[in-house]
Amino acid sequence: MSPVPNPVLTADGHLRRAQAGARSVVDVAVGVLQRPDGRFLLTSRPAGKVYAGYWEFPGGKLEPGESVEAALARELHEELGLDIDPADVRRWREQLVDYPHALVRLHFCRLYRWGGTLQMREGQAFGWERLPVRVAPVLPGALPVLDWLQAERTA
Repeated sequence: MSPVPNPVLTADGHLRRAQAGARSVVDVAVGVLQRPDGRFLLTSRPAGKVYAGYWEFPGGKLEPGESVEAALARELHEELGLDIDPADVRRWREQLVDYPHALVRLHFCRLYRWGGTLQMREGQAFGWERLPVRVAPVLPGALPVLDWLQAERTA
């Protein structure tokens, strides 16, 4: 088990210091897909999943021995019908989020190129958003990305 970095974002949107000996970390690859006009893709969590109906950036859990890039390519294809070249994945930032059901390390990656036709294979909704986003509620783990994108706009 890798050490837990500080600070940790909690599911209620607050930062706290990590506690030693806490739960195992689940690694998740997350894609921030951005079009040339600056819009980015958000998808809703499908029915039957934790936080169903919340909006997030697409992605999913890494399988044992899988890289962030390979996991993101697999997840985007399985869930959205999109094809990406793992070489086009640009790792951007990481955020640890302590949800009631899991301690999750989100590996945010930026993508500007993909192929295929967007398909909601799990019955989720999608939106190409810009700041401020129109969809709600937004999953707590996605909130830092919105802050980072806003900081880039004002820099």
